[in-house]
Amino acid sequence: MRISLLAGVAMLLSGCSLLNVQEPQKTLHYTCGTMPLTVQLDNAQQQVQLILDGKPLTLTQEVAASGTRYSDGTYLFWSKGRDAFIERNDKVIVNDCRLNPG
Repeated sequence: MRISLLAGVAMLLSGCSLLNVQEPQKTLHYTCGTMPLTVQLDNAQQQVQLILDGKPLTLTQEVAASGTRYSDGTYLFWSKGRDAFIERNDKVIVNDCRLNPG
């Protein structure tokens, strides 16, 4: 009985510590119309990385009233829930992006 109790307490404590762990990096897969878009989310650096127009981009998180927004001053990646879009120089260039389930 004592061993079972100790094992139960150990499992509870290990579960609690896992709740506070953030994934440092996560790969997100979107479909924008018929185009696939892969976004590497780096929570620790508050950045996303993606390839657009054949160029690798690193965008830094900015303040957003709604959703999450990343920019480098030229490109902007904005997502809210499962939807996203990309702007270049304040004009939408990739629209209708939807996060793939999984």
